[in-house]
Amino acid sequence: MAMEIERKFLLPEFPQQLVQEGKLSIHSRQRIEQTYLAIDGPQELRVRKLEDLSSGELHYTHTFKNGLGISREEIEYEISQGLYEQMIRAVRAVPLIKERITGEWNGITVEIDIYDQLKLSVVEVEFHSLEEAQSFSPPDWFGLDISEEKKYSNKTVWKELQNPAH
Repeated sequence: MAMEIERKFLLPEFPQQLVQEGKLSIHSRQRIEQTYLAIDGPQELRVRKLEDLSSGELHYTHTFKNGLGISREEIEYEISQGLYEQMIRAVRAVPLIKERITGEWNGITVEIDIYDQLKLSVVEVEFHSLEEAQSFSPPDWFGLDISEEKKYSNKTVWKELQNPAH
């Protein structure tokens, strides 16, 4: 099982200045609809519909994650549109929708997520080792480190969207 090692930071504002200066190059933009099928403590099953915003191409994935914090086990694979739609119909849940902007800053791949349903933007960096993640010194534009903050996890935010008060 693959390990996902990442750190996540609150993004106070989109770093447009860095893009204009050529210090942050944008590689791709995706619209992601994410729905959880099951959540049990540190384990989660989810499906995603991913739309490439430049080509319109669609992909669907099924993911299992296990663990909490910056290092978690992850298995992810593509599924068909039909299977995705069957799972979505079975769960009858509100998907978490976000735009993911993948880019490169200072030789590092960054993923910026801008959420549609709430005022939240985050930037994530994935690492090859726990040591690399722990020794990473984020730039000021990244904002507050929320890697260990449960209230900012996608599954917590998704659960809140299921509340009829939203």
